[in-house]
Amino acid sequence: MTEEREALRRKLADSNGLRGLQRHQPADVEATVQTFYRDGFAVVENVLTPAQVAFLRAGCEREAAAIMALDPERKGNRGPNRYSYGGASITNSVLHREEWAMLVDLPTLTPIITAIFESEDYRVARAAGDFCMPGAEYQRLHADIGDHSGGFHDPRGIVSIRDLPCPVVCCNFLAQDFTKFNGPTRQIPGTQHSREPIPSLEDEPEWMRLSTVYPAPAGSVLIRDIRAWHGGTPNLSDDMRAIPNAMFQAPWFHIRQPPSIPRPMFEKLSEHGQRICRFLVTDDALQTGYRI
Repeated sequence: MTEEREALRRKLADSNGLRGLQRHQPADVEATVQTFYRDGFAVVENVLTPAQVAFLRAGCEREAAAIMALDPERKGNRGPNRYSYGGASITNSVLHREEWAMLVDLPTLTPIITAIFESEDYRVARAAGDFCMPGAEYQRLHADIGDHSGGFHDPRGIVSIRDLPCPVVCCNFLAQDFTKFNGPTRQIPGTQHSREPIPSLEDEPEWMRLSTVYPAPAGSVLIRDIRAWHGGTPNLSDDMRAIPNAMFQAPWFHIRQPPSIPRPMFEKLSEHGQRICRFLVTDDALQTGYRI
């Protein structure tokens, strides 16, 4: 490891992690929703069982290997050594895989998403997520949605999508512990409604770089308002860090997505799971695979 990386490792060991990070349990629905609306994100532990974590991790490694086989130089599709499963997928999703289909229909999570939207009539947008390999560096802070998304546009220039209730919730599932060194996501609390310009890496204050979702154990979920500022951090570990996701749209909001779940997989879901995936199911042969 270079001297520069060693210095970064020492700094992360001393200072990385959100101070006072709240971690809820699945039964803490009201408290989780309050944290989510205050901060623009919330962490809930024990959403996945150890068996589900192992199942999901194996799926993440399998799909990551397929993606990286197309990228021997590790250029990534979100920066060097950093990849989006959805960005690489032909369908923009991985819902055709059982590990990802599991994520949209979890009894430990459904009550929380229902409470956030105050309705059971929300919809799945997709299930994908990202992973980073050892050597990944800081990713610039960003939001996952802006004006003109989902058909929203105020021609008067008065109302921004940031003035609305949360339009899309992204749930990132931890397929391993978040540590100080394996590239935990950094989240900037309270930025979901901010109209301030998002700082560049060069202008980002040090406290933001260290505002990571740590500690958080495998099996947890990071529930995000996708308008909140967030970004990847360096992976100084020896292993892949994977955070597969499921994205849910509010009942009043719709971003059109291509079909991504085949009928046989769809029929394995619960009645609720089928209802929220009804716009994504297809009876046609689904072409799947990856591109870089």
